[in-house]
Amino acid sequence: MLDKIFDSPQAALADVRDGSTVLIGGFGGSGVPDELIDVLIAQGAKDLTIVNNNAGNGEIGVAALLKAGRVRKIICSYPRQADSHHFQALYRAGKIELEIVPQGTLSERMRAAGAGIGGFFTPTGYGTDLAKGKETRMIAGRGYVLEPPLGGDVALVKAEKGDRWGNLIYRKTARNFNSMMAAAGRITIAEVEELVEVGQLDPDHIHTPGIFVNRILCGAPYDKKIEQRTIRKA
Repeated sequence: MLDKIFDSPQAALADVRDGSTVLIGGFGGSGVPDELIDVLIAQGAKDLTIVNNNAGNGEIGVAALLKAGRVRKIICSYPRQADSHHFQALYRAGKIELEIVPQGTLSERMRAAGAGIGGFFTPTGYGTDLAKGKETRMIAGRGYVLEPPLGGDVALVKAEKGDRWGNLIYRKTARNFNSMMAAAGRITIAEVEELVEVGQLDPDHIHTPGIFVNRILCGAPYDKKIEQRTIRKA
């Protein structure tokens, strides 16, 4: 019977190659596949192109990957913030390439890749430096920029629940970019907080169908710092 469960993240990430484009889910600290990122660092793949909403927070996740010197290029919508010091140091030293993509465009480019769409026209960025070198067109009197799909060799995503077929459910805002990235990755690896039996997930509530997921594993217990910080006592 179909079973995509891997016993260890090391086995799931063993064939990630140097120079790969890796899509990494998450928005700030929410929905980030931290365990998969830690194993990717230990695995040793280098010269990676990372696609993420931002350029890392503090010392964990994407920031730790940057600190380890494994990233050649980062594609994101929000590269600079108070605790993005590892990215800032690398960028100022000329050791990392940056491609800034407006957040909605970033999401739609990945959605296009997952849907097999060859590109789309958007008004976002028209008439700015972001449109340089790209095809533009006037549609109904408004300027548009042609944006290409953005897929990855590997997508690393995190979900709340999953089954051995790879069906995934995310928890509220932890869904963020994970669902688009899962569809846009040539190989999608999902870490989940809870593995359940096939049939336990309501089909109407599944966010990512298993057809988009190649490998799935249950991660270690999570601190859920975001949830703890935002919960208030009545």
